Amino acid sequence: MAVFMQMIDGTIVTTALPSITADLAVSRQAQLLVVSGYSLAFACTLLTAARIGELVGRRVMFLASVVVFTAASVWCGMSGSAGELVAARVVQGGAAAGMTAQTIAIVAAAFPRDRHQQVFAIYGAVAGFAGMVGPILGGALVMADLFGLGWHSVFLINLPLGLAALALALRYLRLGRPEHRERLDPAGALLSTVSLFALLYALTDIQQNGWRPIPLAMIAGAAICAAVFLAQQRREARRGRSPMVRFDLFADRRFAIGSALVTAFFGMFTAFVFAVSITLQDELGFSAWRTGLLMTPFAVGACAGALASPILVRRWGVRTLAVAITGYGICVAIGAIYLRVSAGVVSVPLVIGPVLLAGLCVGMFCVPLQPIMLSGLAQRQLDAASGLVPTIEQLGNALGLALLSAVFFRAHTLTGSVTMFSAIAVVALAMGVLTLALPEPVTRENAV
Repeated sequence: MAVFMQMIDGTIVTTALPSITADLAVSRQAQLLVVSGYSLAFACTLLTAARIGELVGRRVMFLASVVVFTAASVWCGMSGSAGELVAARVVQGGAAAGMTAQTIAIVAAAFPRDRHQQVFAIYGAVAGFAGMVGPILGGALVMADLFGLGWHSVFLINLPLGLAALALALRYLRLGRPEHRERLDPAGALLSTVSLFALLYALTDIQQNGWRPIPLAMIAGAAICAAVFLAQQRREARRGRSPMVRFDLFADRRFAIGSALVTAFFGMFTAFVFAVSITLQDELGFSAWRTGLLMTPFAVGACAGALASPILVRRWGVRTLAVAITGYGICVAIGAIYLRVSAGVVSVPLVIGPVLLAGLCVGMFCVPLQPIMLSGLAQRQLDAASGLVPTIEQLGNALGLALLSAVFFRAHTLTGSVTMFSAIAVVALAMGVLTLALPEPVTRENAV
């Protein structure tokens, strides 16, 4: 439930943004902050939140984060000005990081090793479904105008969800005290936060305004800060302390290749969702609600692919993932060709099949990817990965959206859309080749 709330709040606000803008007289810059304030706070605090969870205990950190997230959601829903909403979104994003950074470690500790494949698949399916259903649910809530709440309901929906998650966690989440209590590492926390913020904010600015000197300078500064952070982390490891980023994770081939695939997938998929929204609404004149309905077969296909993926992976291994991401790339390439040939005249009945198939392929690829990349790690390594994996995902989100949209999609024209979808297809096909280098998952039968 916590993962569902965290993921859905990253996307649900997009379809409610026009209503928020009209009601609160939100400026263009404030619109950007309403969306990016959440994602920036979320991404920049994941590593620190994971370390605090190791220090005070995963259960304590998780419960506290759920309380703050729920309260911040109510604050968002009751905001009366753009500045207040932006501040509430930042707090909400930081609390979401506190929840998410504990999830992998909690799942790994709560279930025996031989069930990790299934429970991580459920985790991935919930996260993927929430990310896709967010815009659809946001449009439905705004249009339904429940109790006259309008856009406020997209935030207030977290109140019952958050209370339910808190009650269930208090009742069922039983974890012992951490065996190893790590130090906080304030220098590492500061360096990681500053470098991530500078990079992600610069990429967000590039996505909105194109390539300019200030964001490019921020990227250079982020690179310098990241280099200092990595050097500091290596020094911590040499001194026998626990760095915030454990480099031995990348010595595991599954984790190393999986990290590259996760970064590429989240970047490509975020750009895909962005491209679909802009193409259908800005260029073809679809409403937000009609756009959501057209993408519903995609969500249905993704759910079906998620359910089928564990069975397929057990039978065919990583070849399942390679076939799935290649099939998705082919579907997107067909979509680009169709847009070019039809000059933007879209027949909804004709595209439902390819949209459903693309979703099926996405579900088959993304759900088993994380269990496979984590399958060879020891318990303490899984604790360290709890903050690192979602950080990698967020970097992929920002990089994909900024780079692809800035390079190919600035004009918001049909030609730009065709180019954008073609680039996404090429990335997906390249990922299909890389996936074949991913080692087979460690299972109970072949574990050493």
